[in-house]
Amino acid sequence: MVKVISKRAFLGGLGASLVSPVFANAPATSIRPAPKLLDFSKRLIPSADALIADANLGGKIGFVVADAKTGLILEAHSPVLPLPPASVAKAITAVYGISSLGLEHSFETQVIATGPVEAGVVQGDLLLVGGGDPTLDTNALATLVKALKQKNVTSIKGDFIVDGRGLPYERMIDPGQPDHLGYNPAVSALNLNYNRVHFEWKRAGQGFDVSMEARSDRFRPAVKMARMQIIDRKVPVYTYEDAKGIDNWTVARGALGKGGSRWLPVRRPDLYAGEVFQVLARSEGIRLPSPTARPSLPGGTLLAAHRSRPLREVAQGMLKYSTNLTAELIGLSASATRGSVPDSLAASGAAMADWMNTDLGARRAFFKDHSGLSDQSRLSASDMVKALNSVGSEGYLRDLMKNVTLLDARGRAINDAAYVVKAKTGTLNFVSSLAGYLTAPEGRLLSFAIFTADLERRAAIPRANRERPPGAKGWSRRSRVLQHQLLSRWALEYST
Repeated sequence: MVKVISKRAFLGGLGASLVSPVFANAPATSIRPAPKLLDFSKRLIPSADALIADANLGGKIGFVVADAKTGLILEAHSPVLPLPPASVAKAITAVYGISSLGLEHSFETQVIATGPVEAGVVQGDLLLVGGGDPTLDTNALATLVKALKQKNVTSIKGDFIVDGRGLPYERMIDPGQPDHLGYNPAVSALNLNYNRVHFEWKRAGQGFDVSMEARSDRFRPAVKMARMQIIDRKVPVYTYEDAKGIDNWTVARGALGKGGSRWLPVRRPDLYAGEVFQVLARSEGIRLPSPTARPSLPGGTLLAAHRSRPLREVAQGMLKYSTNLTAELIGLSASATRGSVPDSLAASGAAMADWMNTDLGARRAFFKDHSGLSDQSRLSASDMVKALNSVGSEGYLRDLMKNVTLLDARGRAINDAAYVVKAKTGTLNFVSSLAGYLTAPEGRLLSFAIFTADLERRAAIPRANRERPPGAKGWSRRSRVLQHQLLSRWALEYST
């Protein structure tokens, strides 16, 4: 067990030496300086091998810790072993996106008319065109509708077209995940509410009232393109069927209890955004036909536009909340800016890997996507630390990363640790990773990456059980404790 150095320990140790009898009177002869507290503590530090053995994880473990300024590797275990990075991949995606698009880049969603507005009627089609904004929500659509009303639009003569084809469409990020997981939605250039629909159920007599809404903090429009039916069964909890653009869900009555809610993924985000736009427009007296999904042609008159926050803020939110859709859209947009629009997430992930290997000094990086949701991606701790060091001088990645709550050997939060960690976590079933920067007690900046994975146990999980498989929670807890014990070790061992 590693002793965690707290601020109290430092202050207490310093205070004790100040009142010691040794210093009550000036010595008659010179004495050697008393050893620092860290010098004593270092004698008690267990080896990394002992910590790994104590964690009893099984599977594979790879880590590297280095001086972030010089790149000097201080300690390593299986440093070139390729393992799934999980959401640590988002840190690379942030750098890939910012280096390609710029910190101030914003994503734009446009409303375009293909003909003039005469007496409130658009003499042509009305287009809702996505620009890859991962943060577009119902509030933003309502703002676009308000802009149409201010231009006195009341109806259109042609079609209402939704266009999400500016980036490749994917039905889900990772086909290996269960259908009902809200963090595994579809991807397109036109997205809404992270491509999730809010499913809520409440007891009503002997049955339930069910709603499917594009919910935000200001609006709760009901949608028809996602439907839910309650079935008398115990398992499976959810089933899904794509019915020509309609998400047909069923849920087991036995799993509903007294009531509750959850977010479910949307598989046709362009039609989802279009339906919500149509509902909001109707509330403002603007009549639109049902949306039709097809690519739009160049030209037309821009009637309204919504821009996202700058990429700096979008990327920071992605790293804080680990939103998979945000990572995929940043990565896809970056790949499109660097060359032709990729035809798939896999192609865009490969482009990011090539860039990492070329520009950040990695050797064997391989990405299946930009979020780390696929367990087919591979990254070594050595390559991750090289990347952290190569962008460390620029400073923005460390600034974008969140402060990690440090844990003791029992997994309890430490509120007064004498070192600071800014990093990105990553978790899949039987995969856990942590990478970032550690500021040691005396100010030395370290870069590190820790990857752990038991891929045999992960591969044995049936697809339907991958939300909460037996044993995964305890395994992840032990991996996190190991990661934080290693951080404590490094803060002590390499503080100077």
